[in-house]
Amino acid sequence: MMTSAAANIGVVGLAVMGSNLARNLASREGNRVAVHNRTYARTENLLREHPEAGFIAAESIDDFAASLARPRTAIIMVQAGAGTDAVIDQLAERFEPGDIIVDGGNANFQDTIAREKRIAPTGIHFVGVGISGGEEGALRGPSIMPGGSEESYRTLGPILASIAAVASGEPCVTHVGTNGAGHFVKMIHNGIEYADMQLIGEAYDLLRTVGNMRPESVADVFAEWNEGPLESYLVEITADILRHVDPATGQPFVDVVLDQAGSKGTGVWTVQNALDLGVPVGGIAEAVFARAVSGKAEQRAAVRRLVASRPEVQKPAATFVDDVAAALYASKIIAYAQGFDAITAGARKYDWDVHKDQIAKIWRGGCIIRARFLDRITEAYTENPGITTLLEAPYFARAVADGEAAWRRVVATAALSGVPVPGFSSALSYYDSLAAERLPAALVQGQRDFFGAHTYRRVDRDGTFHTLWGGDRTEVES
Repeated sequence: MMTSAAANIGVVGLAVMGSNLARNLASREGNRVAVHNRTYARTENLLREHPEAGFIAAESIDDFAASLARPRTAIIMVQAGAGTDAVIDQLAERFEPGDIIVDGGNANFQDTIAREKRIAPTGIHFVGVGISGGEEGALRGPSIMPGGSEESYRTLGPILASIAAVASGEPCVTHVGTNGAGHFVKMIHNGIEYADMQLIGEAYDLLRTVGNMRPESVADVFAEWNEGPLESYLVEITADILRHVDPATGQPFVDVVLDQAGSKGTGVWTVQNALDLGVPVGGIAEAVFARAVSGKAEQRAAVRRLVASRPEVQKPAATFVDDVAAALYASKIIAYAQGFDAITAGARKYDWDVHKDQIAKIWRGGCIIRARFLDRITEAYTENPGITTLLEAPYFARAVADGEAAWRRVVATAALSGVPVPGFSSALSYYDSLAAERLPAALVQGQRDFFGAHTYRRVDRDGTFHTLWGGDRTEVES
């Protein structure tokens, strides 16, 4: 049946994320929400379970389009890929110039750029929106990263602001930039999330293996850390997880979970795109690789069979817990610095006017990486938007310097004890690389010139040069 145009916003795709987002929208004053799902039974279930939402249900895509007031605005919450393209095409056939199609899924930003380019000639606005916060965030208030045109944001912005998380009295949403900017920034968010989780995992492993602490004691440490500079959603839930006891065995929950971590691909996308942009994101890459190593059960078993003995675990210093906290904080700063470097490079390549202070601000609430020190990142980019690296900001420069000695002690102790800390150690190496007066890259460039005539530059004069390595080794200017 056809419905009258009454909804200011619609949601297509009513799995958990879509249903929760629709409920969030419906709970906010001024919103009337139309809903549609390919399988109508799911729509009926949502209406039956949440009559208070006052949803306008549409059995067909025609009914759905007819139920939306102009400019018609629809958020797609279906599986990324072909499913998303199918719904985009359905809506594009029914929408008119000025209407807005929003992809709220975890799309690859390159796909978003291509889709926006394909839809643009119709006069319909296509908007890629990054949404972070998981199922709970979708329902209670996520961090929202919309791309798209400024014109579309005039309509979409107030709707998104109505459902976003709130931090310091401000909704966690900002117009990131055109076409794929929203999904790009969400991708970087997820990459930082990978690094953050890996670093927390390494801190836990160190406290258990070197510190010889039980999970409940490690939970107490994390709970204490969550009262200070390390305060964050991920630190908070880590304490909860470590306190949980498996009801079937009576063992700590963390001890009965298979030590193989899964991945949905956004961390990989971050690393791949950072490589294309020439941005070193070693902390994120090591987190991705650590998950990959965890899943190599046969290789891990083979190496364990070959290893006759492991290094003796070092006796921890009296300051070990504090040292691990300092190393975690310093490494976390590096991960965020690398992430924001990637945002800077992406904005430059794709001509997006990204305001990094606003990105840090909207990550303060709703999203998975929400943390106290995002206030400091906001301040740093507000005071000096053009800083070369986050490590240059006075607060972070001091924080890393203050924790440096502890950071080195922790990495050394881990190496001597045979505890893998790829996140901590790669972050420290990155910091040392930036701080070094000279890097061995000079030798690498010499090698490249020797076997491939790739040339080099000199420190004492301008120009590009090549040495005739196979001849008399004279130097020629290229």
